[in-house]
Amino acid sequence: MKLIQGTAALLLVGVGLLLLANRTEPISPALARLSPLPPTPLDPTNRWADDARAVRLGHWLFFDPRLSLDRSVSCATCHDPSLAFTDGKPLAQTLGVGTRKTPTILNTAHSRWYFWDGRADSLWAQATEPIENPLEMGMNRLALAHRVYAETDLRDAYELLFGTLPPLHLSERFPANARPIPDDPQHAHAVAWQGMRDTDRQSINRFYSNLGKALAAYERQLIRAEAPFDRYVTALAAGQGDGDGHLSDSAVRGLALFLGRGNCTTCHNGPTFSDLEFHNNQVPTADGRPPLDPGRFEGARIVKASPFNGAGPFSDDNQGAAAARVRRLKTDSMSWGEFKTPSLRNLKGREPYFHAGQMADLESVLHFYSTLEGASGQSHHQENVLKPLDLSPTESADLLAFLESLEGRALDPHLSVPPAGPMHK
Repeated sequence: MKLIQGTAALLLVGVGLLLLANRTEPISPALARLSPLPPTPLDPTNRWADDARAVRLGHWLFFDPRLSLDRSVSCATCHDPSLAFTDGKPLAQTLGVGTRKTPTILNTAHSRWYFWDGRADSLWAQATEPIENPLEMGMNRLALAHRVYAETDLRDAYELLFGTLPPLHLSERFPANARPIPDDPQHAHAVAWQGMRDTDRQSINRFYSNLGKALAAYERQLIRAEAPFDRYVTALAAGQGDGDGHLSDSAVRGLALFLGRGNCTTCHNGPTFSDLEFHNNQVPTADGRPPLDPGRFEGARIVKASPFNGAGPFSDDNQGAAAARVRRLKTDSMSWGEFKTPSLRNLKGREPYFHAGQMADLESVLHFYSTLEGASGQSHHQENVLKPLDLSPTESADLLAFLESLEGRALDPHLSVPPAGPMHK
């Protein structure tokens, strides 16, 4: 949350929240922009995004450790349903220890960039990367294709939805292990990949992107909306000046601070409580040293080069809005050290916070933005408008109460456990 001062913030609260007590006035534009969370947006790049068969297969795959090299790690290992689909650790850790915290996938169907650095531009493209990351699931796309080909349940479910798999029994065309590794072309997997026919590489990439699209179809179901805050806004819009009691007095004061002196909507705006973009807000590094993570600077380069982006050959709408967004994306030093603004909805269970888990709890987050204590200082480019707010203990408690009011209704319990099988009945 960006806590900054300014006359614009005071005007916002003056024109907005002070009208809320009057039943005859409409709710303020500031509130109207924050609620409700709209229906899950369509994803034209994924033709199976809302196919029930893809949802079921993706649901199964999400909990299936066969997607990992040693059959020990599933997507749910890091995205634990009991921990708001995170893992509770400062840095992701499965086969190895990563460099960033596992982000939640709750409500991420409303995003336009994925990962902390935005190196993927769709849920399905995002889903493909952890499978091949040696620190996460350690697999490679040829080994995975062979595994799906050999496992009857996976093969039947895949082929029912996507059609016949490539002829993977032809070992002279389809090696046991292969994947593209642009940064290490001499790696044995990369050499094997380059030795394949172009048409065979394309068929494997199609298979791999299809698995991502099935996983994305499931992840699109992980929406938690209708928080107490949303019910409060609905009640205000219906003329109930007290919001029908959906927020405590402390949370209402926190909302006023959020919109007013805090001016938190500079970054946490819209119904997701995120501008869906990237910022360098001087968050302290975990070890106290100067920041070294390039963040969005590298992420923008990766997403533009990916064959799985919205403009690529595996997108089902490579001339649409997502494609245009990738094509006009700039990669320059101004984005060095920037990270994606996280949604403030459903914060419970996502601790520790920030891109490297630098803050243990929300109280620590609020303390940082109140004081800027330990700020990482000058970098290539950072937010110059950020100033300490000097929150009183009461104000910190009020902001915390407001943030707690953004917890959506619980998911359907069946979404948090593996289904009975990979095929839709």
